[in-house]
Amino acid sequence: MNILSIFVLIPLLMMLGLWISRNLNQIRTVMVTGSTMLLALSIYLAAAYISMRNAGADAEMLFTDSISWYAPLDICYSVGVDGISVVMLLLSSIIVFTGTFASWKLQPLTKEYFLWYTLLSLGVFGFFISNDMFTMFMFYEVALIPMYLLIGVWGSGKKEYAAMKLTLMLMGGSAFLLIGILGIYYGAGAETMNILEIAQKHIPLEIQKIFFPVVFLGFGVLGALFPFHTWSPDGHASAPTAVSMLHAGVLMKLGGYGCFRIAMYLMPEGAQIWGDLFLILTTISVVYGALSAVVQTDLKYINAYSSVSHCGLVLFALLMMTKVSATGAILQMLSHGLMTAMFFALIGMIYCRTHTRDIRELRGLMKIMPFLAVGYIIAGLANLGLPGFSGFVAEMTVFTGSFQNADLFHRICTIIATTSIVVTAVYILRVVGKILYGTCTNEEHLKLTDATWEERFTIICLVIAIAGLGLAPYWVNDLISNSVEPIISQLAVK
Repeated sequence: MNILSIFVLIPLLMMLGLWISRNLNQIRTVMVTGSTMLLALSIYLAAAYISMRNAGADAEMLFTDSISWYAPLDICYSVGVDGISVVMLLLSSIIVFTGTFASWKLQPLTKEYFLWYTLLSLGVFGFFISNDMFTMFMFYEVALIPMYLLIGVWGSGKKEYAAMKLTLMLMGGSAFLLIGILGIYYGAGAETMNILEIAQKHIPLEIQKIFFPVVFLGFGVLGALFPFHTWSPDGHASAPTAVSMLHAGVLMKLGGYGCFRIAMYLMPEGAQIWGDLFLILTTISVVYGALSAVVQTDLKYINAYSSVSHCGLVLFALLMMTKVSATGAILQMLSHGLMTAMFFALIGMIYCRTHTRDIRELRGLMKIMPFLAVGYIIAGLANLGLPGFSGFVAEMTVFTGSFQNADLFHRICTIIATTSIVVTAVYILRVVGKILYGTCTNEEHLKLTDATWEERFTIICLVIAIAGLGLAPYWVNDLISNSVEPIISQLAVK
């Protein structure tokens, strides 16, 4: 069996194991075993990929395999990875692993919750290994559908409204994607749905003009592209902790990945024609998301709008179409995935104790729960781009690469987008000052306990990943740079 197919097989076996589990201990055993295997497999894959590259392998995709599924439409189960896919698989496995421990005490319907959580994970892993457009779209849908139940059943607040809004908007984006995929398929000569094979052809300019905005918009909805981002804050605020971690940390990255891998790679001339319009929208996303976070009082909404800003920065960097900015975009996806997962984990842990996310009702948490408070400070410092953490590496690469564009329009957009750095510092420092310091006036909060062992383990794992990327980004950068080059060459931009 191809090693990449194991990323799909493990979640399927986990779902089988969950189905036959009869008590909480068995459910936990299945989840810990499966998520640990996924993490170990992704680490092994990264090491094997680097080894093969160092040995001189020059194929665009490695570990490829293809099996025909539906010959009349040339649909194949076609898999393969490059450096971008490898780091996305690594990110996904880290979030699934830590999310398992963040859900350690989830009640009720624990088995059903983890079944849908694992199905969501299966869709994410399948998406990142797919080289066939239809197979990728299928896994994309598998990843989206469980969100409705995960939020609607196990969420909080206006969970039914948030679940319905999220599902309808993302399914609307899926409709655009299906139209775009069929347009590319027939525009490329109706011979294949393999992304690498289509990239070797030249899709007619008229087809690119029509279908580039359709595909980019379809993926952009999931990437929180303005003004189609409104599902994101409500969805994040209502989702249970681990679902917020996986949704913001990984699922939203499917949007940026798809925009780069399909829309821009297969329709480079369309990207040149429509790029400036979408660049304006992404610049608005970056600044608007940051400014919106400043005025929020709910911890989850603050982080949700922060995610709109940081995911907007991913699309912004991709549309700059330089090698450095595209590398920065992938680094930003990896960095933001880790940071926002840590934020949502910490917020969930604080909420479970205080039963509030309102920053006006929280004071002096540093003395009450010092481990969680220090974790929140570390996540905040990483989010605002402190050197030594992943956020600094990613944002510096994004803005340096973006400013390489010599024309006035791109540089003005870059300057506007950089203002988000200052705004991010404002809302992060504001929240840290309000909830962690000062004197706690709520007597019930004074009786609260600090993090449990599984919560500490979750936070420590994420801190190691964030600091590791910030202190030693060179190996990830090398992986990404080599894989970005073929797509940037296709775009004919230096």
